[in-house]
Amino acid sequence: MHIIAIDGPAGSGKSSVSKAAARALGFGYLDTGAAYRALAWAQLNRNLQVGAMSASQIAEVFDYKISLDPSNYWVQFANVDITDAIREPEVAQTVSSIAVLPQVRAFMLQYTRDLVTQSGLTGIVVEGRDITTVIFPEAETRILLTASEEVRIRRRQAELPADVSIADQVTKRDNTDSQVVDFMKPAIGVIAIDSSNLSFDETVTAVLEAVKGK
Repeated sequence: MHIIAIDGPAGSGKSSVSKAAARALGFGYLDTGAAYRALAWAQLNRNLQVGAMSASQIAEVFDYKISLDPSNYWVQFANVDITDAIREPEVAQTVSSIAVLPQVRAFMLQYTRDLVTQSGLTGIVVEGRDITTVIFPEAETRILLTASEEVRIRRRQAELPADVSIADQVTKRDNTDSQVVDFMKPAIGVIAIDSSNLSFDETVTAVLEAVKGK
């Protein structure tokens, strides 16, 4: 299996760029952040006390499914479609406090690896916070997709209603997650792509060229 690992901070374009690259390559696509958001959603809506649970206990109750088809993306929890629900501001405000918990990260590490290796796909683009350094450091292609904080905030703000401010969420999430993993500096062997001055199509092309170069 050819694994393309794409890392980067909030608002860097990981999800949309990774999905487009997967389509162009005929590969599967995995948004690993969706699992963290689904867990946050379950804590808010299903009363899961994640902070009091071990990694094995989380595994028992995490009734989660996600599509690996970049052209038909969906997320479910206990057979309930939560594709849109996990993007709600309340979930975004909760996810960082969950993502830093050691037991959550331990569970997600193994869960993500199993999901990919058992997918039966010949290739997959996997994107998330620590994919290039922790989850799949052995991936054939590893990319760190970055952009300036100003650009990242502007991109996220464009996705939300005018009366919702994303600036504090992006900055807070970066600061919180950076205590767990360094996602702003490329590790050895990781290709850095700064999309601050690139259009969406130019960024996708840069990713595809990086894959081709490998």
